Amino acid sequence: MISLIGMPGSGKSTVGRSLAHRLQLPFSDSDAVIEQRLGCAIRDYFEREGEAAFRDVEQAVIDELTQGEPRVLATGGGVVLRPVNRQHLRARGTVIYLRSSAEALYRRLKHDTKRPLLQVADPLQRLRDLYAQRDPLYRECAHFVLDTHGSSLSMLVGRIMMQLELMSPDAP
Repeated sequence: MISLIGMPGSGKSTVGRSLAHRLQLPFSDSDAVIEQRLGCAIRDYFEREGEAAFRDVEQAVIDELTQGEPRVLATGGGVVLRPVNRQHLRARGTVIYLRSSAEALYRRLKHDTKRPLLQVADPLQRLRDLYAQRDPLYRECAHFVLDTHGSSLSMLVGRIMMQLELMSPDAP
């Protein structure tokens, strides 16, 4: 089990798909699984039921996905907010934190209307606040941190592959 964590827009789904292909493992995106289970977009559920109800569903999905067959799992950006999610992710596999600055994320996400936490008057400040809150939690959960700044998809996947080899029990 390889789980990717990080801020919204850090590339978890994109990197996850490519990594899964390279490792010949199934790929799962916890947000896609949640939307399938809810039968609606996360944004709609979030607005209707609130963040706490969404986090309950997310927690159940993370618990299930981390107990299943080996896979590459891209998680939602707020998955680390609940201690039980951090514990399950870390104990049940290798966790990779894709770290991106708030400014880089803003450049990627400024026109994205699908992310409920960024639908505010000042999304850059919101990203800075989220980063300040979540970065220590990502670090606590992660087995290793990968800075995404200036890296192409193939470079990121290659760096992850090198880290996984180093972590392998067969490594010299």
